Amino acid sequence: MVAWELIYKTTSYIAEEMGISLKRSAFSPNIRERMDHSCAVANEDGKIVAQAEHIPVHLGSFRVGLEKLLFFIQQNGIAIEEGDIIAVNDPYISGTHLNDIMLLAPVFHHGRLIGYVVNKAHHVDIGGPVPGSINPDAKSIYEEGLIIPPIKLVKKGKIDGEALRFIAENVRTPQSVIADLHAQIAADLVGTVRVKEMIEKYGVENVQNSWEKSIEYSRILSLKQIDSWKKGEASAEDCVELDDRDIAIRANVSISSRGVDIDFSGSSKQVAAPLNAVFGVTFAASSYSVRALLEEDVPTNEGFYSIVNVRAEEGSVLNPRKPAPVSGGNLETSQRIVDTVFKALSYILPEKIPAAGSGTMMNVMLGGYIEGGRSWAYYETIGGGTGARPGKDGVSGVHVNMTNTMNTPIEIAERSYPIIFTEYRIREGSGGKGKYRGGDGIIRAFRVLEPAYLAIIGDRFKRGPYGLWGGGSGKPARVQVVRKSGKIEEKGSKFKEMLGEGDEVIIETPGGGGMFSEK
Repeated sequence: MVAWELIYKTTSYIAEEMGISLKRSAFSPNIRERMDHSCAVANEDGKIVAQAEHIPVHLGSFRVGLEKLLFFIQQNGIAIEEGDIIAVNDPYISGTHLNDIMLLAPVFHHGRLIGYVVNKAHHVDIGGPVPGSINPDAKSIYEEGLIIPPIKLVKKGKIDGEALRFIAENVRTPQSVIADLHAQIAADLVGTVRVKEMIEKYGVENVQNSWEKSIEYSRILSLKQIDSWKKGEASAEDCVELDDRDIAIRANVSISSRGVDIDFSGSSKQVAAPLNAVFGVTFAASSYSVRALLEEDVPTNEGFYSIVNVRAEEGSVLNPRKPAPVSGGNLETSQRIVDTVFKALSYILPEKIPAAGSGTMMNVMLGGYIEGGRSWAYYETIGGGTGARPGKDGVSGVHVNMTNTMNTPIEIAERSYPIIFTEYRIREGSGGKGKYRGGDGIIRAFRVLEPAYLAIIGDRFKRGPYGLWGGGSGKPARVQVVRKSGKIEEKGSKFKEMLGEGDEVIIETPGGGGMFSEK
């Protein structure tokens, strides 16, 4: 009998190898350099068995996205056959936002469905009115980009060229999008081949039994750790900025021997702005907040996910009804969910919880036309400071919580797009004060060499990330546009703007909150 741990670890490495294949095959810097992608393996019921250590907002959403996708397939009588690959980016099914195209491939053994491999990758442009397809002014999802319902992108091993052509005709950078889709297809093929090899080596019954044992082990180990925590219930509130309004995020968190319950009742109703988070995002951010506190090596699969119970009212900003726009909910609202859940947990587990991190992905979308009308689109998220931790200062200049991407190296960005960077450094002194200081944010600035369309969706501009137990707040974010003429324009957290040749954009991200007073 082969130990289940061996098969579980093999499955985890299959997910990692899928990610390596995707990264190395991708055309766009966003996937190739920033690694804005995620991969996982699921059993025949669509339950996550193993996932690579990729993007938190993708990974947690797989649980919700797979359930909804398989339900859609069943309800619509779609037959999944060997060699098929299903593509979807509808956030109300896949669980994030339109930029994330999800590809699902079944794994068969002698005609019997054994499981699935799945990946998501963030495509820089998926159509819509704004380069980067994250429109700060969107009032509905139809103003964000192309919606791809579940379709067979690959049928019995053959790529559907008509489907690819349809996608290509609806995006600004078809070469990049199609090349990245091919990379995603290749990643799923790597996954299916490796799972089949594992089955041939260890036997189908061993593999399926080991997957079940890994899920049960994860559940037992998660509950064991949580059972050692102080039990209790606490509430907290934070907000996302929208013009002159604050969009409330309210969380009531309860820790018991059965797991962690997180109830978002009382949060704002859905809004006609791209800050709604589909339930997949809400679950991903909530489960991440709990997973970050587990100290042992707990397999992150259905076993762990099953001990986190999340509730969000339908029609709220954390579980909107279609066609509410959702692009920024995946980005900014997900960060605020973590901040709110952590704040509630700090009242129960003060020895475990850090002060608030930067609290924004600071999304930069830039695009235009060069060389006789050829389109280009650039996307970047910019890190900041983490919050101070019990006994330690925060960390400066890193991606915080729900992102986990790399940055685009300046050399790659300047070679790929008509921009030149003028500054990239730590924003010294931006972390909150305290006995333990928050980490500092980042200053990243660039000048455009051609006229370009700029859009930014960020947050924490009005108030900085909170400190804990007497610690100070981190400095708020700031964005300036410096025109070629020398005129300086202060910008808000969410805007779009035309840039002329020679205009400069200066972005300053928040530092994390401090912990304990300095005295």
